[in-house]
Amino acid sequence: MPEGPEIRRAADRIADVLVDETIEAVAFAFPELQRFEVSLTGQRVMEIETRGKALLTHFDNDYAIYSHNQLYGVWKIVKRGKTPATNRSLRLALHTASHSALLYSASDISVWARDDLGMHPFLATLGPDLLSAQLSWQDISERLQMQRFAGRSLSALYLDQHFLAGSGNYLRSEILFCAGLYPKRRPCDLSKAERGSLARETLKLPRRSYETGGITLPARLAASLKKTVKGFERRRFFVFGRDERPCYQCGDTIRRDSMGSRRIYWCPTCQPQP
Repeated sequence: MPEGPEIRRAADRIADVLVDETIEAVAFAFPELQRFEVSLTGQRVMEIETRGKALLTHFDNDYAIYSHNQLYGVWKIVKRGKTPATNRSLRLALHTASHSALLYSASDISVWARDDLGMHPFLATLGPDLLSAQLSWQDISERLQMQRFAGRSLSALYLDQHFLAGSGNYLRSEILFCAGLYPKRRPCDLSKAERGSLARETLKLPRRSYETGGITLPARLAASLKKTVKGFERRRFFVFGRDERPCYQCGDTIRRDSMGSRRIYWCPTCQPQP
């Protein structure tokens, strides 16, 4: 599933072709949404907003399209009249005079009046967005100490969108590695220094991933690996997807476990068990 940085980058691409443009045609695949095609056609797009893994397309008539990519959804941007080479099912099409923004394979799409977005069942319960410019590491540290979060394992907490919106499986593994914390530890068991380190890494890693197009490694290490390691997926991360390979920091063997029914990766030396 795409995580916060990937959704924000998709939003940037969509905004480049839709914001301040008039939508000349709208097409929904779902019959229950087709009644909105007339009311959205001819409207100007005001903003493309992300809230964690959700994306909102705001129109100047105070309506918004909510979409969530879930596991398989993907946005494609093409010149108007062009069709991407894909076998996916088209769910939503937004056409301007020059471009088309096309959402494939997603099943969670709806249309809302702007004033009613606070009642959306997913948006209403989201925690702060990991990529929000207003979010500070101190805010994250405070949330780690909240009663409803403090007693849970970090492996579970860092998949919970109520805690922080936009975190997911690869960010979970990478953040906990960079903070040096074993995934089954709990916020209530952390020292002040450990909690501060975790909060800072929680802020830093998603922003680095957004800026680099999905790389969590620092620039110098990423550049070095690019010379010797073939394949983008093999040189993106510290630990995620690197089980049975040596840790870049200590040389120990990266391990893979299942926590919260999802795979997680960790280094036994850099993230020692209590």
